[in-house]
Amino acid sequence: MLSYYGRLSSEVYDMDKPIGHSFGDVEFYANRLKSCEGPILEPATGTGRILIPLLEKGLNVTGFDSSKDMLNICHNHCRKRDLNPKLFEAKMESFSQDAKYDAIIVPTGTFLLLHKRADSIKALQNFFKHLSNGGRLIVDIFLQTDFSIGTVSTKTWKCSNGDIITLENKIVEVDSINQYTISHGRYEKWREGVLLQTELEYFPLRWYGVEEFRLVLESIGFKDIMISSDYRLGHYPSDSEQMITFEAVAIQ
Repeated sequence: MLSYYGRLSSEVYDMDKPIGHSFGDVEFYANRLKSCEGPILEPATGTGRILIPLLEKGLNVTGFDSSKDMLNICHNHCRKRDLNPKLFEAKMESFSQDAKYDAIIVPTGTFLLLHKRADSIKALQNFFKHLSNGGRLIVDIFLQTDFSIGTVSTKTWKCSNGDIITLENKIVEVDSINQYTISHGRYEKWREGVLLQTELEYFPLRWYGVEEFRLVLESIGFKDIMISSDYRLGHYPSDSEQMITFEAVAIQ
């Protein structure tokens, strides 16, 4: 069975996108949450790239992830900084907490890893249920523009000890009716020409149209939906390459 954000891919993510590394999202989310005095939840918190800067600004953020390897890295980063947030293993569509949150955030398109429409709807309904009255959901999506089945891309990273990690990735399935792609990635770790470790990754990605996603949020009960692009507040997207952020209020 192919892994999903296993040990090697989590290690690569941490090297490629270290804590605090920003695409404009760290500053955007910190600004949108600066007046938030209550608890905040970050599903799919990963290595803590955004979670930790928010904690360091004094925000009360809890995180969870479905990947044990990602959570282990996040725990280690938090310990090094004397931070002790609540972190737990769970899935977006099925997590259950005896808590209400003033905000739930899912940056950088991670929500699209729920490639099955039913699972993504369940996740949004679950977010709504866990928000306080007037609580905000802030979630990023992006459009898919590359549908080249079979084309192989490669990347290489050098570890601090000199080891080399390579990634060979290709799209193996495009489902235009159900709006998702499936990619397979092969990670390999090498030391002085000797293969130390290999890992196959199953990487699904869903896409939603901009107005389609607005309608989905409205159908669940979210109000006052604001759409931004490339972390410019209120700028409606104008290009298919832009990151698109939805901010919506849960009126219970």
